[in-house]
Amino acid sequence: MSMASTANIVRNGNVKFNLNQNNIKNDSITRNGFSKNCHQKNGTANGDLQKWKYKESFEQAPLYVAVLTYLGFGVVTLFGYFRDFLRAIGLEKCHIAQEREEQKDFVPLYQDFENFYTRNLYMRVRDNWNRPICSLPGPVFDLMERVTDDYNWTFRHTGKAIKNVINMGSYNYLGFAENNFLETVADTTKEYGVGVCSTRQEMGNLDIHEELEDLVATFLGVESAMTFGMGFATNSMNIPALVGKGCLILSDELNHTSLILGARLSGATIRVFKHNNMQSLEKLLRDAICSGQPRSHRPWKKILILVEGIYSMEGSIVRLPDIIALKNKYKAYLYLDEAHSIGAVGPTGRGVVELFGLDPSEIDVLMGTFTKSFGAAGGYIAGKKDLVDYLRTHSHSSVYASAMSPPVAKQIIRAMKCIMGLDGTTVGIQRVQQLAENTRYFRKKLHEMGFIIYGNEHSPVVPLLLYMPGKVGAFARKMLKRGIGVVVVGFPATPITESRARFCVSAAHTREMLDKVLNTLDELGDYLTLKYSRKTPPSKSELYDERN
Repeated sequence: MSMASTANIVRNGNVKFNLNQNNIKNDSITRNGFSKNCHQKNGTANGDLQKWKYKESFEQAPLYVAVLTYLGFGVVTLFGYFRDFLRAIGLEKCHIAQEREEQKDFVPLYQDFENFYTRNLYMRVRDNWNRPICSLPGPVFDLMERVTDDYNWTFRHTGKAIKNVINMGSYNYLGFAENNFLETVADTTKEYGVGVCSTRQEMGNLDIHEELEDLVATFLGVESAMTFGMGFATNSMNIPALVGKGCLILSDELNHTSLILGARLSGATIRVFKHNNMQSLEKLLRDAICSGQPRSHRPWKKILILVEGIYSMEGSIVRLPDIIALKNKYKAYLYLDEAHSIGAVGPTGRGVVELFGLDPSEIDVLMGTFTKSFGAAGGYIAGKKDLVDYLRTHSHSSVYASAMSPPVAKQIIRAMKCIMGLDGTTVGIQRVQQLAENTRYFRKKLHEMGFIIYGNEHSPVVPLLLYMPGKVGAFARKMLKRGIGVVVVGFPATPITESRARFCVSAAHTREMLDKVLNTLDELGDYLTLKYSRKTPPSKSELYDERN
């Protein structure tokens, strides 16, 4: 079957592609669904999967940490109920939104219990989020100083700024948000304006948009690509155009909300497999092929596997060769979200596909965003020309959304040309290499200090486990006092026992900046007792191995 087979529109209005793009013969697939050839070199790679799977660390904390974490949430919950009681009898002022007295017999707009967590837990640490920034999000930034007089219910600005805070939370992986080495987009703004005020299919299709799409396709090594003005909508609005009723979506349990929303909007049946676990995925694929649709047992119209390149909360990297082998064996389609990986990993910044040395044509739908490594906004879908042409007329994000702002498109073009070396310099590849070096250095030092960190050693997303709810707020406040801005995440965004601080390493971080952050972490790790590592981290794959 030719790789250039044209796409056909099936009766349910969804696009249908060539199922076996690589002409893999049955004898090249072993019985457990793994390709014999998936580890062979196909370009430049950083090592095969057999070496990689032992480099993903998901160390479990000691049992007493989990017990104390649950105990901490229990204490805070009990005090929350007690404070709700005080509010009900009028001994404590109630700041939350309430129904008006004249509407008390109406259907309630505000469910009191649904806001329990926000009211009694989140408000205690709310000062650690939504801090207003008053500078560009480079390796250092300035924060507007704010204080609260009512325990984080409201804030007021003092008119002062906290200067030169080291930025360890932005997705500015390659440092292009600074725009130091790139020309400004002032000329583009003067020529095209800021907004297009129309969709691409009407009066908003500019030559700069087509130039960007051609460049993206060249950068990724695929036939065609299309761009969108919003990264989140790239997933949520395009997945419903690819699958619908009678189709099956197999989604990794740690997928981003945009993927989950797109899957739900599609109307397809959704089943979730354990994170990066090939046994769990193959079991779902096998059951789907054998049993078909519920009740009727008819074959599924399409089976679509949704995965991410780098998982933004875990720092782990998808096991792409194994997933490709499974999707080829069971004739499924693969949708790869490279929002955090494109530009950030791979010898030349082409993402996890390049990192594993794979051919981009082996992935049916390539998705990525420009909001991170490229210092801009928007996203893209790339793959075969038939796929892209189909989405241009069937994707809600393409048909109804306003076209990308021209200055944003120009920023992406210049950043991408810099990475590719088309600007006549080696600045782009130097940034990719510097990011990889900074990532390895930062992760290695944290391991040596005794912290538990999650993820792959190549991932610039570095989650540091804090566990206990009381330490989340204390950690962020003390880091800011020392001139370091961090992102802390807790329940319900993470499992209740796995609250964490998420560091995002950038090529723009100097060794002096990283050393200051590491020295501060070393100090706070002792002060807050955060060094839980026992130096023997098991891999996530081993924890989820159903055969063990």
